[in-house]
Amino acid sequence: MNRGRIIWAIVRKDVAQMSRDRFFVFITTLALVGYVALFWAMPDTVDETIRLGVHGTGIETLLARLGDQEGLALTNFDTSEALQTAVEEKQNQLAAGIDFPDGFLSAVATGRQTTVRVFVPAGTPPEIREAMRSMVRELAYMIAGNRPPVSAPAEEAMVLGPDRTGDQISMQERMRPLLAIFALMMEMFAFAALIAEEIRSRTVTAILVTPARTSDFLAAKTLLGTGLAFAEVAVLMVAIRSFGGRPLVLAAALLLGAFLVTGLALLAGATGKDFIEILFWSMFLMIPIMIPAGAALFPGTPATWIQVLPSYGMTEAIVRATSYGAGWSETAPFFAMTVAWSAVAFGAGVFVLKRKVETL
Repeated sequence: MNRGRIIWAIVRKDVAQMSRDRFFVFITTLALVGYVALFWAMPDTVDETIRLGVHGTGIETLLARLGDQEGLALTNFDTSEALQTAVEEKQNQLAAGIDFPDGFLSAVATGRQTTVRVFVPAGTPPEIREAMRSMVRELAYMIAGNRPPVSAPAEEAMVLGPDRTGDQISMQERMRPLLAIFALMMEMFAFAALIAEEIRSRTVTAILVTPARTSDFLAAKTLLGTGLAFAEVAVLMVAIRSFGGRPLVLAAALLLGAFLVTGLALLAGATGKDFIEILFWSMFLMIPIMIPAGAALFPGTPATWIQVLPSYGMTEAIVRATSYGAGWSETAPFFAMTVAWSAVAFGAGVFVLKRKVETL
């Protein structure tokens, strides 16, 4: 008998069985709608401007010179108390406030000692506070016509990794990998539940009584799991308009992600015996998958341990393809990483499920 027809018959049987599970159909539909709504509710712009409040008399020239700097917005206050209140209440999204004393320019120009107060909101990181102090010191050197005692190297030598200054992506764009992982996770739960139910009810034994072999059963599960996961996440990506830049690169990343979670679903379904166990094993296996996507929400290079997690390659491929228009050459290392992890996950899932089926 044709093996392809046997595999296709098993796939059709599974699709019919999953479509009759109204709970998972409802939850999946509700989740997709929620993911789309969450995406469009996120900010779609990035504001890289640093807003500072200032107060002082006779510093109009200094303020004009500072105001010409790109990415810096100054708000002048009439009194020191008003500046302090504005910073404390975070009015106008002020990052800090600088209170220049009377006669600041003349004191610095003549070399006299003077004190500038820097106000920062509670909870401001120490590096931001130090940056504000350094800014005031540099202003003093600039006004006095002196060079700072320490010279900094060229900017190109200081930036480690990709320099995204002026090219930051919005929170909306950063959400794409996380939403893709959520969609894959929902399909993983449903698929793992299907496998566990077939093992519990001995449906798999009935299938193997027919001309179907164990390899046919595993092939059908692989095709079904990968196909459903890819279809669901692809629908989500279409709804949030992610296929505009590099559609083939994105599709390849999503397909590999679907293959990865299918392997994990095979493992969870073969290990769990009921809904609670399936939920536990699915969450246990999905936590390391979700971490790289969560790290993508924050700017900067992720920690090394995050870069070796299974979904890091897929996450980076999605971000670079959708936000920066990266092609095959730029994303090739991430695809190689995802292929390797997918092979490991799929191999483990097939091995455990095959052992489970053969012992029934």
